[in-house]
Amino acid sequence: MTNPILITTTETIPGKHYEVLGEVFGLTTQSKNVFKNIGASLKNVVGGEIKAYTEMMTESRDVAIDRLRQNALKMGADAVVMMRFDSGSIGTDMQSVAAYGTAVKYID
Repeated sequence: MTNPILITTTETIPGKHYEVLGEVFGLTTQSKNVFKNIGASLKNVVGGEIKAYTEMMTESRDVAIDRLRQNALKMGADAVVMMRFDSGSIGTDMQSVAAYGTAVKYID
């Protein structure tokens, strides 16, 4: 998805002047199906990367960023600065991811 809104982890955007619109965020909670959970449990015995969970985290991050972008656009933002991620487990097989930052509007 191509979208005109810039999302950056930096505090400022070089060469741009802007006003702060406010906090913006995108949230998601995801889990894998029971078969992938069984596979992950078996992998836990022998060690190594659990690819199903890596894929889940990548997908969660992408969904959270897309929701952050959509929320910023609804606010009339041109960009989001200081974007960060937060994540946590809910139970043993669910993961929540939040992408958050500050929505800004260019003034020049």
